[in-house]
Order: sequence, then structure tokens, then C-alpha cells
Amino acid sequence: MKFKKQLNRLFSILLFSFLINSIYAQSIFDQFETLAEIPATSVKDQAKTGTCWSFGTTSFIESELIRMGKGEFDISEMFTIRCTYEDHAKQYVRYHGNLNFSSGAEGWDMFNIIDTYGIVPQKTYTGLKIDPIQHDHREMDKVLKAVVDVLVDTKKLTPVWDDAVSGILDAYLGDYPSEFEYNGKKYSPESFRNYLDINGSNYWAITSYNHHPYYSEFVFESPDNWSNGIVKNVELNDLTDIIDHALIKGYSVVWASDVSDPGFNHAKGLAIVPEKDWGAMDNQYQEEVFTKFMNQKEITSEMRQLGYDNYETTDDHLMHIVGLAKDPNGIKYYKVKNSWGTDNALGGYFYASEAYVKLRTMSIAVHKDAVPKNIAEKF
Repeated sequence: MKFKKQLNRLFSILLFSFLINSIYAQSIFDQFETLAEIPATSVKDQAKTGTCWSFGTTSFIESELIRMGKGEFDISEMFTIRCTYEDHAKQYVRYHGNLNFSSGAEGWDMFNIIDTYGIVPQKTYTGLKIDPIQHDHREMDKVLKAVVDVLVDTKKLTPVWDDAVSGILDAYLGDYPSEFEYNGKKYSPESFRNYLDINGSNYWAITSYNHHPYYSEFVFESPDNWSNGIVKNVELNDLTDIIDHALIKGYSVVWASDVSDPGFNHAKGLAIVPEKDWGAMDNQYQEEVFTKFMNQKEITSEMRQLGYDNYETTDDHLMHIVGLAKDPNGIKYYKVKNSWGTDNALGGYFYASEAYVKLRTMSIAVHKDAVPKNIAEKF
């Protein structure tokens, strides 16, 4: 009987919390004016993995397929992850271990995998071999790291050393899908890529930092950039102009950002940079900034550079920008699809203010046709 009372109490608390979040979402976000919204597939959950880069970029590719008139597809995140682990391991060993080896990567790694290996549907390669419900790569990550470190220490490699890495991935994620059937027709990952007509070279990675000349290209300096991916460097206002132009023209955007900032609150569905510094706020004011429309701080390239150089802005997370809106005060926000499931105020989405995007963006990726002509010509 006591357990039943406790269970009822817990249910009441959860119900109250859900209702409060629903009321909060309606009171704030219903007042946003939508300026653009790109069709997107359902929100996924990366669960206990560090593979946001694949989930966010896969969501982007799925929206691209809708934009291209191909229809709605559910693409396998785990196929891209599997191929990336293999390439990453080879790079780590050939760099004698002088390279970051983890589950982290960049959005352009998916574009590289698509061009090199192809793409497969979700039902062909779920990666859910151990747990049929959710992804959990914690053990696999440790095993892979241990193996590549042993290979580095061995120094004299056998001809089958890379098969050891593939065997681990087979065990945890499933065998490599060299051939599969989709809608009654046989494909390989390469032929399925050709069927979908996805070409990774059509997408540009872009950032804005003043330690490199603007409108030049450089190898992006991030521990997760194990593949030495190159980004195009633009002035700060051009960065948000590209995002705005893309969304208005029907293109969505890959967004890599820092999410450790106190203004990032996924549960409440907001990422903001209030005018007032966080250290100058009391607890009540810190709550109010997420429940009232507040003016946002003016972000400069110097502020952005300082955050990067001081490790305040780091390559934490990759997501998918699918919309543009403004609040009743005319302040711009971007609608972002996350990969942390649907348990927040907006069912897995949130709104990031233009100030937050300017301050905390690490990089974006868009179709090259989504870049305004006057900016593209500068390259």
C-alpha cells in the first residue's frame, strides 16, 4: 500500500512537471513568428554515444532528400559511424597515436563517408545489435581505444591489423552491409548513394574566426577534426546571413556549437545570451531570462574569438537548424532539431537566439547553392 502511494505521488509530480513544461512552451513559443521552416524527419536519440555529428548531419541529409523531391527517408546513422571509426582508427595508428581518438567527429565526416563508401537505410543497419532499444557505445569505445593503443605500441603491424578493428565493430554494431534489399531491389551502399543522388562535394563547411584571413580556407582546429577537414572563413555577419538566406530559400543547415554556456537550456527549449552577464544575475533573474523575452547581447568577432581561444567555446555538439523565427521584440531565433530524444519543452527542438549562434557556433555546413552569391564570389 505504501508503495502504491509513493507511485501515485511520483506520477502526480511527473504529470505536474509535464503540464508546467507544456504551459511554459505555449506561453513563450506560441508568440514566435515563423519566418521559415524546413521539413524534417522525426527526432532521434543518440542515447549513450558521442555521435551527435552523425545524427545531426543525417537529419540534414534527410531534409535534403525531401528538398530534392526524393521523398522521406530514414537513413542509418550507424553505417556512417562504423565507417568513420574504421578510417579514424587507421589515421590514429598511422599518426603513431598522436591524434585524438574518440567517438567525436565533424559533420563533414559524413559527407566524406557518403562519397567514399555510400549510404544505407536505417532498417538495413540499425547498429542495435546488443540492445534493441537504444544505442550504448561506452564499452565499444573503450575496447576500440585499447586496441588502437596496442597497435601503436606494437610498432611492427601484421597485414590484418585493421581487420581487428572491423571485427570489434562487427561484434558491437553488426556486419558491414555490402549488399541489401530496399523496396524489392538490391543495392550496395555505393549504388544506394547514387540512387539518392547525394554528393558530399556539394556541401560547404563554413566558420568565422579572425585568427585566419576572412574568405580563405583552413584546416579546422578542433580535437574532433581527425580527418583534417577544411572550412571556409567568413566575417561574422556573413555567417548568420548565410544561415538566414539558406533557410529562406528552403535549405536547412548543419550547426556545430558549444552547449556548455549557461544560456543553453535544452529542457526549456532555449539557447540565449542575455544583455546582463550571468555572474551579475541573482537566481530569480536567471530563471526569468528563460520565461520572458529579453534583449540579447551584441556579439562581436572579438568576443567570439576570445571564447574560442580561451576554450569557453568548444566543439561540444552538432545539431540541425530547420527554422527561422522572431520574438515579439523582433529578435531573431533559429529553430534547432536536436538528437537527445523528445523529452523537453518542444519535443526535441529548441530555439537559439541569433546572439547565441554568433557567439557559440563552431562551424556550419550548407549546400553550396544556399550561400548568397555575393558571399560565394569572395572565394
